[in-house]
Amino acid sequence: QVQLVESGGGLVEAGGSLRLSCVPSGSYQSISNMGWHRQAPGKQRELVAATAGTSFIHYADSVKGRFTISRDNAKNTTYLQMNRVEAGDTAVYYCNVKGKQFKQGRLFAFDSWGQGTQVTVSS
Repeated sequence: QVQLVESGGGLVEAGGSLRLSCVPSGSYQSISNMGWHRQAPGKQRELVAATAGTSFIHYADSVKGRFTISRDNAKNTTYLQMNRVEAGDTAVYYCNVKGKQFKQGRLFAFDSWGQGTQVTVSS
């Protein structure tokens, strides 16, 4: 099973910056999609940003121009740079990674989630 290790969450003042990191661990053959979701209290989990392949990037309208998703292919690490954060960005942020792994000599798709990291924006 591919596990994800997230880091970088914490308390930040409104207008400040924070960078989240997500590193997959375990055995896998390749990674195709990497993304960040968030869930605020009382709300459904929503997609914040995602990247796939060599050029596809998607952002939620609420974070466009403020957040940047990036990927270090050598380390298979994804980052979410959060700038000009707002109170509405307060949530638990989850990393999601999709790819392929070998099991018993066969290639299977996997879809893994991180444990979540809390981001709290103070106003």
